[in-house]
Amino acid sequence: MSDGESTLADQQGKFTQVVKDGDKVPDVEWIPGRILLSDKRLVLASNQGKRTIPLSKISTIKTRDDASQPFANVSSYLSLQVGNDVTLVAPNDHEEFEHELYSAVLDGEVVITKHPAVKGGVIQDTEWQKGRMAVDEDQIGLALADGKFVEVEVDDVGDLSRNRGEVLDKERLFIEVEHTVGNTAVETHISGKQRKVNILAGLLGSNQAQDPENVELSDREQEVLMALYSGVSPFQIPQFVGMDVETVEQIYDQLIEQGILEVERERREVELKARGRHVAGEAMGRE
Repeated sequence: MSDGESTLADQQGKFTQVVKDGDKVPDVEWIPGRILLSDKRLVLASNQGKRTIPLSKISTIKTRDDASQPFANVSSYLSLQVGNDVTLVAPNDHEEFEHELYSAVLDGEVVITKHPAVKGGVIQDTEWQKGRMAVDEDQIGLALADGKFVEVEVDDVGDLSRNRGEVLDKERLFIEVEHTVGNTAVETHISGKQRKVNILAGLLGSNQAQDPENVELSDREQEVLMALYSGVSPFQIPQFVGMDVETVEQIYDQLIEQGILEVERERREVELKARGRHVAGEAMGRE
């Protein structure tokens, strides 16, 4: 490492290049070696030589951590795009390295934020404002110009989409991030440098909820779900939807089994999980 360069991670692992100059690499094999990360570059060293990737050249980072869909028998790895090249990196401690990599690229970045852009399914009259991003373990923080501090937990992101539109008098890319503040579903919109926005989308979308099209709900289940999504207290749901308490409790149990609700404390306070908010948002959009 050069003077003024800080080492952030130094691990053993595997890596391989799967796309070179826009073309898929045939007969891909994992190469064992050393994976060294600094605040300026990523170094992949093996018996075959050394490759250096400047962090400033990385355009996207995608996380793969699914044992049911391994690549060449490796289920946890990071996909890094640099120009027309794509490299896969699988450090031995995937979670620690992933956090250090995202922090190195995104921590301290100036962003433009609209929060909340949507609250309880209702579009808000909120202005774009600048802020600064902090990357912590399993969440990001946004310190906004008006003094607010917004936290977005990665596991709490229910839906994430990219869009383009006018942001501070200029057309820019921005991401729409659905999450919760307290018990209320909100959307926070985040813009900035396109490369950094794409990398942030990779971080926040790494645990994105399952496709809501695969979820089948009864009319009563959908009514309860949408009431919760709109911010109605779980204890007020029976009166709000006109059902008796026992029926609502049974619906809660069914939605918990589907991974849409989770129990906050017995008996009986529940809150929407990321998947539940995703399903509710899709349902409201169809009305």
